[in-house]
Formats: sequence, C-alpha cells, structure tokens
Amino acid sequence: MFPFLFLFLFSFSWIASADRHEDFLQCLHYQNSIAISKVIYTPINSSYSSVLQFSIRNGRFNTSATPKPLVIVTPLNEAHIQAAITCSQKHGLQIRVRSGGHDYEGLSYVSVLPFVVIDLINMRTVTVDVGNKIAWVQAGATLGEVYYRIAEKSRTLAFPAGVCPTVGSGGHISGGGHGMMMRKYGLAADHIIDAKLIDVKGRILDRASMGEDLFWAIRGGGGNTFGVVVAWKLELVTVPPTVTVFNVTRTLEQNATKLVHQWQSAIGKFDEDLFSRIFLSRVNTSQEGKTTILAVYTSLFLGGVDRLLSMMQQSFPQLGLVKEDCIEMSWIESTVYFAQFPRNTSLDVLLDRSPGSTVSFKGKTDYVKEPIPEIALEGIWERLNQLDAQVAQLQFTAYGGKMDEISETSTPFPHRAGNLFQIHYAVFWGDQDSERSQKYTSWIRKLYSYMTPYVTKNPRQAYINYRDLDLGMNSLGNTSYKQARIWGTKYFKNNFDRLVHVKTKVDPANFFRNEQSIPPLTSW
Repeated sequence: MFPFLFLFLFSFSWIASADRHEDFLQCLHYQNSIAISKVIYTPINSSYSSVLQFSIRNGRFNTSATPKPLVIVTPLNEAHIQAAITCSQKHGLQIRVRSGGHDYEGLSYVSVLPFVVIDLINMRTVTVDVGNKIAWVQAGATLGEVYYRIAEKSRTLAFPAGVCPTVGSGGHISGGGHGMMMRKYGLAADHIIDAKLIDVKGRILDRASMGEDLFWAIRGGGGNTFGVVVAWKLELVTVPPTVTVFNVTRTLEQNATKLVHQWQSAIGKFDEDLFSRIFLSRVNTSQEGKTTILAVYTSLFLGGVDRLLSMMQQSFPQLGLVKEDCIEMSWIESTVYFAQFPRNTSLDVLLDRSPGSTVSFKGKTDYVKEPIPEIALEGIWERLNQLDAQVAQLQFTAYGGKMDEISETSTPFPHRAGNLFQIHYAVFWGDQDSERSQKYTSWIRKLYSYMTPYVTKNPRQAYINYRDLDLGMNSLGNTSYKQARIWGTKYFKNNFDRLVHVKTKVDPANFFRNEQSIPPLTSW
C-alpha cells in the first residue's frame, strides 16, 4: 500500500506545482522584467530540451523517465539569480544550480520534487590580472575556459584544478577540486581568496560580508548547499615554461601487477613537482577475444625531461621510463594533452563546451593508506574480466606532497596527510537500458564491497565531487541528521559538524538542498 500512496502523493505534488509554475513565471517578471524573458525556458519552448540536455554528462539521467525542471533559467546577471531564488521560495519550488553538469548523480538538474534549474552557462567571464597573479572567474566558466584565458595573458601562470575541460568551475571548486598539480599546489579550493555568493535572502555577499565560516564552507563543502556562488577570486600559481608529460603502458605480460604494487610504495618518494596516476582497465589483445589488464602510468612533471628521468631512476626505476616516453611542452599544452586530444590540437578546443557523445556511467571513490597487496590486485583483475561493459576503469591518483602539508580542517575537504592515493572506480555503458544499468551498477558495487579490507575505515572515506548516492541519501532532499551523518562523515570526516553549524546559521529552513546536502540543526 505504501508505495502506491507515495506515488500518489508525489504525482499530486508535482501536478499542483506545475499548476503554480505560471505564478512563478509572473513573479520572475515582476522581480526583474529587464531581459528576463530571454533567459526563461519551459517545456512549451522549442529550445527547452536542447538547453536542458546540452550540459547533461551522464546518460543515466537523460531518459524519458527522468524528472524534468518546470523552468530553466539561464541568468545573464546576478539580478536574474536573485529573482529566481525569491520566486522559488515564494511558490514552493526547489532550486538546482548547474555550472557544467558533470555531477555524478545528476543532482544539478534532477530532483524528485518540483524544481527550477539555474543554469549558469551565460555567466562565464574570466578576468586575469597577471601583475597580481589573480583571476576572477564566474561560476559558469568551464575549467577549459579558465585555463585558456590564463594562458592568453601568461604562459607561466596556471591554476591547479581538474583534467576535463568541460567541467564547470562552480561545482568543481565547491567540492575541493583536485587535478594534475595537487602534489605541488594542493586543491583548487586551496587557492580561493574571495567569492561572490547569493544567499537565501537574495543578498550578494563577498568574503568580508559572508564571514569566514561561510567562506570556509563553500571551499569544499559541496555545491547547492549554502547559496549560489556566482564568482570565485583565484590565486594563480607559477609554472615553468616547460613541463614534461608521459603515458607509459604496461600489461600483465609486462609485469603490471608487480609494477602497480611497487608504485604504491614509490609515490611517497616522488618529488612534489611530479604528479602520478595509474589507469587500470581490461583490453582486448586479439580478434579472437583474448584480453589482458592494462596499466597506464600518467604523469605531469613541472620541469624538463632530464631532471624527470633522474628523479624517476631514483624513486621508481622499475617502471623503466626512458626519454622516448616523454614529451616536453608548455603547461597549457599539457591541459589539452591530458584531456586526450591529439597532439598539436589547437588550444581553442579548451573553449568548446559541447559534450560530444554522452554515455551512462556510475562512479565511486576510496582512499588508501597502506599499499594494496598483489593478491588483492589480482582480485581486481578477476572482477574486471567478469565485465563486458563499454569501459570499466580504476584510477589510482597519488596524494602526498603539498596535500600532506595542508591541515585537514583548513577547508571542508579532509583527505590530506596519511593518504597514499585515491581510487576512482567507474563503469560506462552506451545506452540508457534499465537492465544494463542495473547490471553494471551491481558490478561496481560488488567491486567496491570487495575492496573494503584495503581502504580507509571508520569512516570509509569518499570524495564529494565524485558524489555517490549509494553512501546514503534522503530521496526527498530533506536530509535528517541521522541520514546525513552516514555519508557526511565519509565525505568530510570531522568537518561535517562545522558544516552543519554553518548551514544552520545561513539557511536554517534548508531551502538550498539536495539528496546529499548539508542539513541545518533545525532539520534534526
């Protein structure tokens, strides 16, 4: 009986809110009539579907059954956002904020409650001040746009953030934001020196007016929780004119198992100028269907090839890195290289926001403090061999360096000293078929269960930017304390309680919320 009652109440709520969406639209026009009609999309608009789908990066949330927003607002200015916040509260609609659409569980554009999407795609100005080594970046700018605009002004300034150029800076930085220079410079959020945020009351706040507690919370506490961040002030970092990159592959037949095991002990000896990651997957080696495990060692070194080779010979000689494996280039060229574009691709590709083909995927994360034994690695290979998905992949991302030096309470992101590396699990498939989706999500959950003895415990840690609703959620978005602690301590460890107190102060009615947002004390 209960499921039918829930569905009835859900349907009734949705219909009632749909009937009210005209009131919401009228409210928007009343609040801000200047150009507002040009940035509003409803299901009756011919452009609605294309606007909604343009930034969807996970096919799991692009089906006919996926709940759709009643209204999409693509603001041109802060006043449009203020109007959307005011009118959503007045008419009982949720808000979801989207800057790039890469969120793993689609929470920036999906809700089970009637909702409005604020899509920041039009707010993506990047202003670079070379002399002071800073940049103001609107939250709708992608990482590719940020990198490109910095390189326009200087080839020896950079920003330490993620690899994928179409990731939105708003969401990326809100969750911490790690990337290819984290061992040298830490996270993206470690380099935020100011921000502009619109709060639940519609006020535009900067660091001084929001206060240090809220400024702390938005630099790693997760998006769509404390307000709408509209811009970040970034502290840029210095990079050498020449960096060195390499992708070296090894198979099981080339001793991959032992090399992966040895890498885990070697990374503690790596210089902070060296970033290292391993991609692990199963590949076909013949037309007859023979397969093997492939380990791809991917690195960015902030310096020239000769110094890199000398360091690798000292810290990880087993890999057998040689000069022919390495390519010297500028830092901005490395962002294109690691985004897997062909060599000599124009830097203009960093400005391309189009997603290309969209596949369905499920991701999960872990942190590792002690090397995983070889026998356990062999168990991973066995599980990769069970699967016929389009792609199944594990990434081992080395921590250490600067990450060990920053306190785990400096920002909400707590995964600092003591972590050898992060594991990112992902499985991809090419369609939205529900049976295939169930099959592949079941597989990755079993792999995650298998890894339990080899990863962090009490709590088993996870990264908020690779959000995983398997860790716990409230499907209606009104998260209780008991529910939130399940996943909150995994993402934030002891920082969770401070985030709750900030939330209680700035949004006590829990207007800004999603299935894994920080709850205020009043919702306990």
